[in-house]
Amino acid sequence: MGNRKAASSAGQKAPTPYQRTQSTPKGKIKLAMALEELLAEKDFNSITTAEISRVSGVNESLIYRYFSDKRGLLHYVLAEHQKKSLQQFYTDLVAVSGALQKLRKLIWRTLDNWNKDRIHAKILLIEVRNFPGYYDSETYLIVKEYCGLILSIVQEGIKNGEILNDVSPWFLMQAILGTVEHVVLPSLLFDRSIDPEAFTDNICRTVFGPVAAKM
Repeated sequence: MGNRKAASSAGQKAPTPYQRTQSTPKGKIKLAMALEELLAEKDFNSITTAEISRVSGVNESLIYRYFSDKRGLLHYVLAEHQKKSLQQFYTDLVAVSGALQKLRKLIWRTLDNWNKDRIHAKILLIEVRNFPGYYDSETYLIVKEYCGLILSIVQEGIKNGEILNDVSPWFLMQAILGTVEHVVLPSLLFDRSIDPEAFTDNICRTVFGPVAAKM
């Protein structure tokens, strides 16, 4: 929250991932940014809609108009950040050749993003999955696309001979996802920094070692 205040006091606009069009209500963006500001200091369940309204300067009733409820606002905040991350993944892969190198880049980028933005990582990995509404949300669709991207790269690796052809693409995708999430969770829970490069190296050696074809 201090960074936002510093930027504001210097007469600069804080960076935002939110897509704005002429038809996007300014209040919608203000509410999202207010929730982010509060999440930097408080647990989601302890944040009230009155607090969000006060910090944003937007009438509390507009939370329900734009998002149905507080959790709908949370999903909006998370989805906007996930869209930006997904776009970054696709951009990264343009300059990478080979399936295993592409998977390594995705793992590194995921760890680096989560290490730098722990608030949204916590929301995604710990908070929203505990509620049924997550599986009907835009965030879930974006996560499914991310999983599909990993799956397609694994299939590419099997096709081009980098990955053994008796490996299940779905199981390897799940192994990658599960390992990445498992190794990053302690750092999120105990607010510890990680070294994305070192973690990526270890994950790749552990997960890809048994399935990489001899070339």
